[in-house]
Amino acid sequence: MQYMKSVHSKMTDRLITGAAIPSGHGVINGEIVIVADPGHSGPSRSASIRLCGSTKDPNTGKGKLSKKASLRHVKTTKDKGLNIIMYSVKFNVEAEFGILGAFLITNGHKHKFFLQSTTFEVSSVEIIHFDCQSWVYPIRRTKTDRIFFSNSCYLPHQTPAAMVELRREELHSLRGDGRGERKEWERIYEYDHYDDLGNANKGHEHARPVLGGTQAHPYPRRIRTGHTCSNKDPKTKSQPKMIDLDIFVPPDEQLHPKKLLELLSNSIQSAVHFIIPETKSLIKEDSDSFDSFNEILEVFSGNQGQQAGKVPDEVRKMAPNKQLKRMIHTRKTNQAKFPLPQILAENKWAWKDDREFARQMIAGINPARIRRLQEFPPHSRNGVRSSIKVAHIAHNLEGLTIEQAMSQHKIFILDHHDYLMPFLNRINTNGICAYASRTLLFSSEDGSLKPVAIELSLPGSSSSEEDSWVFVPASQGIEAALWQLAKTHVTANDSAHHQLISHWLHTHAVVEPFIIASRRQLSVMHPIHQLLRPHFRDTMHINALYRRILINSGGVLEKTLFTGEVSMELSSKLYNEWRFDEQGLPSDLLKRGMAIQDPESPTGVKLIFHDYPYGEDGLDIWLAIKTWVSDFCSVFYKQDGHIQSDEELQAWWSEIRNVGHGDKKREKWCEMKNLTDLIEVLTTLIWISSALHASVAFGQYAYASYPPNRTTLCRKFIPEEGTFEFAEFLRDTDGYFIKMLPRRSEMTLWIALMEVLSQHTSDEEYLGQRSMVQWTDKEEVRQLFMKFKRNLRDIQGRIIERNGNPELKNRGGPAKIPYELLLPDITDDRSTGGIIGKGIPNSISI
Repeated sequence: MQYMKSVHSKMTDRLITGAAIPSGHGVINGEIVIVADPGHSGPSRSASIRLCGSTKDPNTGKGKLSKKASLRHVKTTKDKGLNIIMYSVKFNVEAEFGILGAFLITNGHKHKFFLQSTTFEVSSVEIIHFDCQSWVYPIRRTKTDRIFFSNSCYLPHQTPAAMVELRREELHSLRGDGRGERKEWERIYEYDHYDDLGNANKGHEHARPVLGGTQAHPYPRRIRTGHTCSNKDPKTKSQPKMIDLDIFVPPDEQLHPKKLLELLSNSIQSAVHFIIPETKSLIKEDSDSFDSFNEILEVFSGNQGQQAGKVPDEVRKMAPNKQLKRMIHTRKTNQAKFPLPQILAENKWAWKDDREFARQMIAGINPARIRRLQEFPPHSRNGVRSSIKVAHIAHNLEGLTIEQAMSQHKIFILDHHDYLMPFLNRINTNGICAYASRTLLFSSEDGSLKPVAIELSLPGSSSSEEDSWVFVPASQGIEAALWQLAKTHVTANDSAHHQLISHWLHTHAVVEPFIIASRRQLSVMHPIHQLLRPHFRDTMHINALYRRILINSGGVLEKTLFTGEVSMELSSKLYNEWRFDEQGLPSDLLKRGMAIQDPESPTGVKLIFHDYPYGEDGLDIWLAIKTWVSDFCSVFYKQDGHIQSDEELQAWWSEIRNVGHGDKKREKWCEMKNLTDLIEVLTTLIWISSALHASVAFGQYAYASYPPNRTTLCRKFIPEEGTFEFAEFLRDTDGYFIKMLPRRSEMTLWIALMEVLSQHTSDEEYLGQRSMVQWTDKEEVRQLFMKFKRNLRDIQGRIIERNGNPELKNRGGPAKIPYELLLPDITDDRSTGGIIGKGIPNSISI
């Protein structure tokens, strides 16, 4: 094996796969890397491997198999408490064995292990790599060997004869029969509705409707687990009595052990941050809310060196013992306070600035909700017109009339009105005070946005009536304080929309059916499977954790967002508006009126105003992705007929439309008849999984961890003159504002969640990066991928240059936070983790 390692180091840039066994040379040396849990020694000789060649065995009709060879231990290293074990293996094969296309591994050990990679030396100059990245369970559980294919890829009609049956069998085995409860070792991919969010066994208040499969509650499908039904409601699944992270996810989708430990560690760290201020609040007579801005600021620390002692007992009780022990093993100390968010770093009052409030609509964490206003006054779908009048905004249009401002594309709207109105009567209970909001904004001469009016509405006495209040900007006095309250109600609306729609629904939920269909219909040998694989990494496991902890009944989002128990119903309501063909960035910008068609532009569109950071950076990333996808697909599909005759591709696309997103099957989808269709679909899917998710996920701590800037709920309505509440407001406007914010416990829980969801893990794989250089055996494809990476580096330079341009007011704003959420490639060293607020991971991995 020492010789093999030296060859490996010399051949890094020209490693190939699919190499035939040279005549007269029947020895193949292998190197296997396994990750085992602490305390587990690894399988060693209890695991064995057989190689599968491309020469057809006349007895089986499949590729010839080598004899079994047991693993031999070479060395063990430690990485954050995990055992990284290297094994060697040696085979003697006949010269007619053919091209090495796959291997089968048998785990005779009592524990599962994570097979990270294998490397086989076929000759002194040819090495075959398998990037396995999956769990291998004991044979006593699985009853069958686990097969891994090389990174050679073929369209179905190009498959080597000896691999045809293996290709068919592998796909068939992944589809399941829709019966029984899935076991953790089963590599089975089936669809199901969201019937696992409620917990009727805990009482009717925890019952939630099934999402998906009905006209009333449409939704994307999720992975089927087959859990037993609730005793109280046979339509929904039963739930564990306490938090249990051992939810079914097929082995190929489970988190890498290192990432799982790091995620647990980050979560426990945030729990420490949450518990400490909560424990301190118990000594106060009134611990229901914070008393001042300074008291809120005290939960943060600018001192990164501050450390706490052992993990508090309260936190120990929150996690399973096994997982907690792992966390303690990897993290020796904890900072006692939350880190200081960027919104406070330069100026702790910048969040109050109107231009910062507006800037975050185009450069914050929900930058794809704003749209150009095309009719004034705006009106609801039921015909009810807005209460905003020309007189409210005329003095803030810099001398333009409303008609002139609209014709020059200078008026915009952040609209959270229509979709919220039907829910408000159910929402406004138990101390929640929510409006449906419309915010009008004006693009100033210097390019910055400023709000010019906010309308807050409540349901009236009938479905055709509304009670509405209009607020306009003010810089001092009571009017300024009322204006600040109105802005805060807008941010509550936007926070819920961001979490439930822009983040969860539009990225996490809509992508899961694509992953299931890809596993069921696209062989791992298929080039499109190879292209998409890094963009699906970890998503299904993360989604399962979301369903268990965040979006379930009584979960964190129900506890912290004003939408409470109707949160996922609201998400279902807005899935009605979702169309896949509108999710690509150019199409989205056109739909929202933020761009116009431009045949001269490579993206086909032109922004209506230049200083739109999300739009400008996003179009650069979109074009880079589309160019890479076009280059990749053109290598394999030389004519449109190859796309139409590709039975795996056509089955994949049909299943996505008719099953995975079956509630939308009657809406517009492309036909997948030509290369243009394929490129647009794949570009859109990769955009959603990488850049769109990054834009809404990794800035959460910077903006949303300070609730005065971006609250999640309000506990008071805006007071009206002549009421007791207005008198209370007049006595202490700041005190009224703070009491309107979430309670202390809700606020600190939310900050802890933002800390977890904003962190990159140290093994993050970013756009333009792959887990290994030799991820494909095609040199042409590797060169095209390097071109993609160079394009991303060029974009990175342009983004940095834009952020340094003082004329682009929306690039940093009053808070001086540079827009880096679409900065594509922070470094080739992927060991950087934590809250860094930049970088585009390949996949929805948190």
